[in-house]
Amino acid sequence: MNNKIKLAVAGALFGAASAANAGIIIPAGEWTVDINGNVNAFAIKSDADDTASMAGAMAQGQDANGNDTEYSINTGLLPSWLGVTGTTRQNDLDVSFTISFQPGASTTSPLGGGGGTENRQAFITFGDKSWGTVKVGKDLGIFASNAILNDMTLLGVGTQGVVGTSGGTTTTLGGIGSGYMYADWKGQISYTTPNMNGFQATVGLIQPWDATGSATLAAVTGSAVNGDFSARTSGNNDNFGYEGQASYSWTGDVSGKVWAGFAYQDVDKLVVETAVGSFTSATAKASAQSVVNGDAITAWDVGAQVAYGNLNVVGYYYDGKGMGTTAFGQNGFSNVTGDRRKSDGGYVQATYVIPTGTKLGVAYGVSNLDAENNEDTASFALVEKNERWTIGAYHPLTKHLNLVAEYSDVESEAMGNAVQDMEQDIVSVGAILFF
Repeated sequence: MNNKIKLAVAGALFGAASAANAGIIIPAGEWTVDINGNVNAFAIKSDADDTASMAGAMAQGQDANGNDTEYSINTGLLPSWLGVTGTTRQNDLDVSFTISFQPGASTTSPLGGGGGTENRQAFITFGDKSWGTVKVGKDLGIFASNAILNDMTLLGVGTQGVVGTSGGTTTTLGGIGSGYMYADWKGQISYTTPNMNGFQATVGLIQPWDATGSATLAAVTGSAVNGDFSARTSGNNDNFGYEGQASYSWTGDVSGKVWAGFAYQDVDKLVVETAVGSFTSATAKASAQSVVNGDAITAWDVGAQVAYGNLNVVGYYYDGKGMGTTAFGQNGFSNVTGDRRKSDGGYVQATYVIPTGTKLGVAYGVSNLDAENNEDTASFALVEKNERWTIGAYHPLTKHLNLVAEYSDVESEAMGNAVQDMEQDIVSVGAILFF
């Protein structure tokens, strides 16, 4: 089937702690319908050492009341998931559709209905094993997809980040922003070659996204912080984005996969900040902005996953300009000049299955964001480095049900020397069931 998350979980991700390769199969005339997904939830406790806050930080500080400990019940990096895939063979073509939705597990408000709901997939595919497959619709992005699909915290929590605190969100962040960029869920038209003795490649046209900063000057009133800007492609989107990835897989006593990928998107015009202060009128707000020429977001990555017996090792590295950190295009451009900031990072991970079937894992990840040469970063409340250590245990209680326990230590360093660095400890226990 075409559900990337499911294939990854059933394959390289967690070996003995695995789900079945197919969900609930229903023959329906000329179609075969596969109903599949997962349900998961975790009890999460986090402790923050510092009171500071900074844009793009994975480590979160104490709240406004000085509380350094926080508890929540929430889904992990992989949201609870219900997907429906239909497949058929017509006119010498393999044809399929996939639609899924992801219900949230937590909310902090009475009558909140249990959190938000997302719709991450809606796509069709058609092709043949002799010449490849075309995909049309919304699905996991191509660039950095192998990074998240090989992350052991896909079964757990990893980091919370700003989106995963206090409940009320659909997922945590796992290793996103502290080892790799988020592949995200993107509108695309892509082509994947047939598997040629282990080699396979995918290229695609991608829905272009606006480059964004830690905040914008959209509000008429309020304070603008040094380092904040809004960036937008001229006329909404000037051109398509482009992403691609090539991989080679092999089997044997030592099995594995190596891959390399790229991403490219033009950013035509940037609206940047030219003043700091409070704005009480639209005129004052407009005077604090200027439009400068943009530049292309460029990125590349390489990775490898190797397994020998019960041992599985993953290594990954990415590099780029203008792509920012955590999310594609976020904080990637200078607030003053519009020049591109450089990003790089990666992670290493090792897991081992002990005789009980439990998979034990340890991972280290780091994501760096460099200031552009002409920026005055003395007071920037903008992240420079997110660093993470995670240890985890993933136990298959049944063929489909896994118990999970994780601990993550996360540190975030700011560009500005006047901004305090932050550290956060995150402990989680829970369960995830695949069908």
